[in-house]
Amino acid sequence: MTVPLDRHFLVELQISAERVSQLQRIVAAHLRHWNLELHVRPVCRGVAELLTNVHRHVGDGNKCTVELRWSGRHLTVSVADEGDGMPRLLGTGGGGLSRVMALSDSWGTCRTDEGKVVWFTRYAEEPLSLDRVPLRPLPDGREFRHSPAAAPAPAEPAAAFDPALV
Repeated sequence: MTVPLDRHFLVELQISAERVSQLQRIVAAHLRHWNLELHVRPVCRGVAELLTNVHRHVGDGNKCTVELRWSGRHLTVSVADEGDGMPRLLGTGGGGLSRVMALSDSWGTCRTDEGKVVWFTRYAEEPLSLDRVPLRPLPDGREFRHSPAAAPAPAEPAAAFDPALV
């Protein structure tokens, strides 16, 4: 399989409750454009969790950066903000980083000069494209949905059992 060139998307925004759903739609559109339809729901849920955490813990109106990078095998999603506090995985579970952990193959955080970055990855190999063949019309004008399977070769007749040969 040929690995496509590294694909990248970056957006900076002022965080607010309305921006979370907007960014989910933008991320979904990019994933569909990259033929990663199977990853739209989990990735958008992960992005929503990270952005909601930024909104809740850093505050409304603060600058935030969302970045998607797909190498052809792995999709990395990161959210950078200007908050001081590092996120923690709470033992109670149910939301936040617990949900991000459940939706991803790996995740992590790192401190930056401006604040912090929280990221997660998913294994996301490009789906194989199926070569489509034109459908052959039937005599009555309808079309086959699938090409008909080849008929199996006729079996040779079984030799008769002869007790004298035993």
